[in-house]
Parts: sequence; structure tokens; C-alpha cells
Amino acid sequence: MYELMPPLRLVLGLVMLLLMGGPLRAASAPGTQRPPNILIFFCDNLGYGDIGPYGSTLHATPNLDRFAKEARKFTHFYTAANVCTPSRAGLHTGIYPRRLNLHLNPRHGPVLQPGESVGLHPSEVTMAEVLKQAGYATMLVGKWHLGDQPPFLPTRQGFDRYWGIPFSDDMTPREGQTWPPLPLMRQEVVIEAGVDRDYLTQRETKEAIAFIEEHKDRPFFLLISHAMPGSTPTSFATPAFKARSRNETYGAAVEELDWSAGEVLGALRRLGLDDNTFVIWTADNSAAPRSRGSNAPLSGKMNSPSEGGMRVPFLARWPGRIPAGTVCDEFASMLDLLPTFAGVTGTRAPGPDVIDGRDIWPLFAGTPGARTPHEAFYFYHYDQLQAVRSGPWKLFVPLVHQRFGPAAEPREVNSAPRLYHVVDDPAELKDVAAANPEIVARLNRLAENGRREIGDLNLRGRGDRPAGFVLFPEHQRLPAAR
Repeated sequence: MYELMPPLRLVLGLVMLLLMGGPLRAASAPGTQRPPNILIFFCDNLGYGDIGPYGSTLHATPNLDRFAKEARKFTHFYTAANVCTPSRAGLHTGIYPRRLNLHLNPRHGPVLQPGESVGLHPSEVTMAEVLKQAGYATMLVGKWHLGDQPPFLPTRQGFDRYWGIPFSDDMTPREGQTWPPLPLMRQEVVIEAGVDRDYLTQRETKEAIAFIEEHKDRPFFLLISHAMPGSTPTSFATPAFKARSRNETYGAAVEELDWSAGEVLGALRRLGLDDNTFVIWTADNSAAPRSRGSNAPLSGKMNSPSEGGMRVPFLARWPGRIPAGTVCDEFASMLDLLPTFAGVTGTRAPGPDVIDGRDIWPLFAGTPGARTPHEAFYFYHYDQLQAVRSGPWKLFVPLVHQRFGPAAEPREVNSAPRLYHVVDDPAELKDVAAANPEIVARLNRLAENGRREIGDLNLRGRGDRPAGFVLFPEHQRLPAAR
């Protein structure tokens, strides 16, 4: 039996929906008769330095190399969190996951586990719901990880179609865990249990292309949320890619993701949709500590508030609207995508008093003089504020309580603040706090604002609301034989 906990902020949710309004006239690319398609490639735990456009010489990524020449490359783009569930919550809602109470699972771990009682609250307005207001067909292919119980599934959060795995590919049966065999779902039904992970990227690609072909005559939003490279020491790929990889199975997984991008982008060209599709290629967070991924030249890995934990590769392409072969060095984040998509499609996003993201279309468009709309960006590790960035400066704040320490960077309680110029020093090697007391003081004030607004440890921020909750959660199981 599933019973949804009544939301504490029901009025807020209703106001958010009212703000959405009805479908509005969407912006179209020059010479087109309909709003742009929106396509996001969203890889799982991929390192900043793992593809050619960001410096990799170990992995062959010819399709992304070509794509980057036609795209705008962001060099300071952040995910919403340093692990899977909260980072995805931020992407879908434009809200810091700390506000959504999706920064910890009920057992105080960093991500949701199979059969968890919580998930993204149905009253939250998602990116898919915003685009549906503009008449878009919507589909999620791949990993979800925002709750595997029926009220939390993608089909209840604005997606017309869903095909994929509901949580991380490494959440499989093992000693001490009663998890079910890894489920593969279509809509809200498990169609396979114990899916072969070697073929997930190939099958995700096939499903994505089928959706594009079916909806070629209307605007669509497609989120390809790849399960690879994944978070285990062993990634998965088909035998052909394993055979030619120079970096074991991790390299094979990355090169198969490149192949997938080539296949999907080729389908857009074949169907005449290429010029009117806003395409983004990125990742949910960086390479995991145990993987063979590279976050070079950044410091740290996944599960850390260092640059290498939260700065991700981010390429954006829309012919005629986004300048090809250009670079944006301003900082922005996944929180900004929802309001930006609302802007380019002519719909309304929830207001700035509800979400944390801002419309960053001027950064995409390369508008002269365009700057980040954010005075600050906040780095959380689970429920604890760890650092704040403003302009080129990043301050690691003193920790008054050590509930969790970053996996790759243990810190002591009441340690001195550390300041880095992360434009000149992306590896965070030179602490310049002593030489810049005014900047330290300013960023400390921003950190205090963040604690009040977003929260920190047991301090609730303004706008804090509950995650969704069900009674008597169950593992997803195979449907009864028909």
C-alpha cells in the first residue's frame, strides 16, 4: 500500500502550478515554424577530463570532438551536488537539493537506495512539466534515481514516456543487501530484472532514436540519462568497445557514450531536425573515486566539494542561436537549465522566490558582456555547507561540526578558511586566504546568507520543504505473467 505524506507546503505547490499558466507562444529558431526541440545527454559519473573537448588523449571521442566544434563549451559549469540523487533533483527542479530534503536518504546516506520510502515530491514543478505546458512531448531514457516507488516515477513528474533503470546500475544484490536484481522499466512496469549492463548504452540509444522518429513533427524534450560510466570500479560496455579501449572497461564505456551521441545526432540530421534542436551534453557529477576516470586539471573526485567533484563538462549546440566553436568561462549550474528552457520556449518557470536557478540564455547566446546572474554558488556535501564561490573566488568555510567529511578531502572542525582563485588555480593548490582578508570576509557573509536561505546541518533554510514519502515501500518487481 502506498500513501503519500501530505506536503507541508501544499499552498506553495499550488502557487507554483498557477504561475506556470497555460501554453504560451514559444520562441522559434530563425526560419522555423515551431519551438526548438530540447535534447540533453546526461552521463553518470563522468570525469571533467574524460572526453577530447576537455583534454582527454586516452579516450577516442570523435563525435564529441566534432560536436564541440559546432557548440559552445562551458568551462565553469557546476552540477547541483557531488553525488547522484541530489544532483538530479537540482537538474529537474532548478532548486538546491538541500531545500528539497533530497540531500540524504532516511539512513543518512548520500543517495536513494532501492525500495526507499522517499523521493522527489510530486508537488515540485519539474523541467518536463514546464515544457509540457508548451506542448512538448517528453521522454526520459536511462537512469532516474529520484525515487523508485510509483508516486515518484518519471511518469508522475512530467514525462510522457520512461524507459530505463530507476536507480544506479551498481545497486544490485550483494552480501548484506536485499536489493532486487537491477530492474529495467518501461513506463511504470518492470520489464526485465537483472538487466545486462553491457548493453544498456546501446539500448538507451535505440529507445532515444525511436522517440525522436515518432515525434519528429512536434516539439519534444528528450533527456538521455545514461547509466554509464557508472560508479563502480568496473564500468560496462559491449564487447566491441571493450576490445579497443586503452583504459579498461571505463574507457570502453566513455567511447560507447561518444558512439551514442553520434547515432542520436545523426538521427537529428537525417530527419531534418538538426537546425532546430537545442542540444546539451554533460554529466550528473564527476568521476567516482574508485573509477579510472579523470577530472584533470581539477582537484578531487565525486563525493567531494572540490572543483573536480562538481565542475562537469558541458557543451551546448543550437545552430544559428548558440555561436559555434566558442567558450564561456562564466560560472553557471544545472539549476539554471529549467528557467532557461522556459525562456527559450516562451513558458513561465516558477518565480525566483521558489527556485534557485536563473535564465542564463545570454551566456548560451554569447551576448557581449554577459555575466553570470549569480552572486554566489554553494557547494554542499550531503547536508553540510562546505564552500561558496563568487566570481573567480572560492572559499572553503570553517566547519563547526564534522558530521560528514568529503571523501577525498578530510577536514578538521574549526579549520581555518581556505581561499582559491579557481580560474587561475583550478586544482585548488594555492590557498590565498591570508593575503585576501577582505575577500574572505565577503565570501563568509555570502556563506551565512546561504545557511539562512538553503540550510546547513540541522538549520532549515527559508523555502525548505519535505521530500515525498510513502508508507510500506516495496522493491520494484517483475509484473505477473500474463
